[in-house]
Amino acid sequence: MPDTTDVDGLTVGQVSARLGVTVRALHHWDEIGLARPSLRTAAGYRLYTAGDLERLHRIVVYREIGLGLDRIRAVLDDSADVPGALRAQRTRVAERIERLQRLSAGLDRMIDAHERGLLLTPDQQAAVFGPQWDPDWPAQARRRYGDTTQWRQYAEQSASRGPEEWQAVADDVAGFDRALAEAMDAGVTPGSPEAHRLVERHREVFASYFPLTRQMQVCLGRMYESDPGFAAHYDGIRTGLASWFRRLVDAGARAHGIDPDTATWE
Repeated sequence: MPDTTDVDGLTVGQVSARLGVTVRALHHWDEIGLARPSLRTAAGYRLYTAGDLERLHRIVVYREIGLGLDRIRAVLDDSADVPGALRAQRTRVAERIERLQRLSAGLDRMIDAHERGLLLTPDQQAAVFGPQWDPDWPAQARRRYGDTTQWRQYAEQSASRGPEEWQAVADDVAGFDRALAEAMDAGVTPGSPEAHRLVERHREVFASYFPLTRQMQVCLGRMYESDPGFAAHYDGIRTGLASWFRRLVDAGARAHGIDPDTATWE
């Protein structure tokens, strides 16, 4: 409780400074009858007494813990069970703290995902992605792509995933790789309906990382063929698979009016 000695006759501005509330709020509380000053000057200006200041201080405290003005009026005017009202508000505050703690934990995961990319331990990564997986790959990707929109999109999805969710992603990718190999073995040709379905399935599977436009998919197809790591992965499944898939992607792009030779990452 503030020191209310020798405060009779405080102006609105002085009370505002003492309690850290706006003059507008004091005027509003006066107008609705929540906290009216006991005194007025000859010119009609508000003057607050020590008793007024005590009531205002309680209003400020109750408002800070989240009570609405109508509830505050009831508590101050003894028309409500004060301990009961405060206990109920304490419950609401505790619930809000719990929500904020969950939000804080979520923000921590989001920050970690932006900085690390993959929120799995090295052992979890190996269990999900296989022994050929290099735990340093996410860090390499962060250094290379960390300032891009796609990294931010990837991080936002990664923040909500644990081992089970990533296992589902890995299973989808592995299933698509098998489908590619089977289609190549079956003689599927670029531009055919079967090839177009594979190209669309690739975009759907890849959306687990970030949305992939058709132009971006063309650029990705080039990288699958030219990057030694990607090429080794696909050619390890079937010799020539990386180049064959790039041709499927290019044909799919042409079917949608995109020239693969001029496609850019966007």
